Amino acid sequence: MDPSELSLLVVEPSDLQRKIIIKELKQQGITQVAEAKNIAEAYASAERHPRDLITSAMYFDDGDAIELLHKIRNNPSIADTPFMLVTSEHRREYLEEFKQSGVIALLPKPFTSNHLATAISTTIDLLSTDELELEYFDVHQIRVLLVDDSRLARNHIKRVLNNLGLLKITEAVDGSEAINLLKENMYDLVVTDYNMPETNGKELTRYIRNESGQSHIPILMVTSESNDTHLANILTEGVTAMCDKPFEPENVKKILYKILED
Repeated sequence: MDPSELSLLVVEPSDLQRKIIIKELKQQGITQVAEAKNIAEAYASAERHPRDLITSAMYFDDGDAIELLHKIRNNPSIADTPFMLVTSEHRREYLEEFKQSGVIALLPKPFTSNHLATAISTTIDLLSTDELELEYFDVHQIRVLLVDDSRLARNHIKRVLNNLGLLKITEAVDGSEAINLLKENMYDLVVTDYNMPETNGKELTRYIRNESGQSHIPILMVTSESNDTHLANILTEGVTAMCDKPFEPENVKKILYKILED
């Protein structure tokens, strides 16, 4: 897919900011662009004409971007629409919910052409099927256990994995449910969130490595954690690889090649 084929909705309350974003999009080759100033306009537009990507500011006179994102995710006809946030907000607690909700990118305001190009590339990857070609496995037969307490995050991760040819995916809402599934079933790969209630990703990894009958299974930890000490501690627990949220297809593909082919 070429960027010129993409259809976008730009949601931004500032006329000037919208013009800047649209100008940047045109430089990326994207000309099919609709505009909205607030949540009501954006939702109506997205419902009327589904888009390949919605790029949104954080705050509006009728609410904020998380409200728009949830409205879209709860409408089956447009629930899978890739969503990108453009914001000057840096506080982790404000951005965490977006990371957990399966946004494809968090762009700073102002963003650079490189930031935007990466986000557009991620969108194209998400809309395209690009199956893994593995030497040792039939990718369609790989049994994946996906563990995340966020339904939106699971849906996004599952979509990325499906596009890579991983179709046999069992879902668990937390580490406790995952442990029960591991007692009854065999898997070839575990993809787990780090922050979860009940039993978190670190505790799940510890169980797999020390108590399960599948101690050598590859574990891909998906996290929005930014604390270096925390991350180092996670790796010492036996995680095979780590991946940031947002869960980007090209990065995930490289990681899976490494952990499944080594």
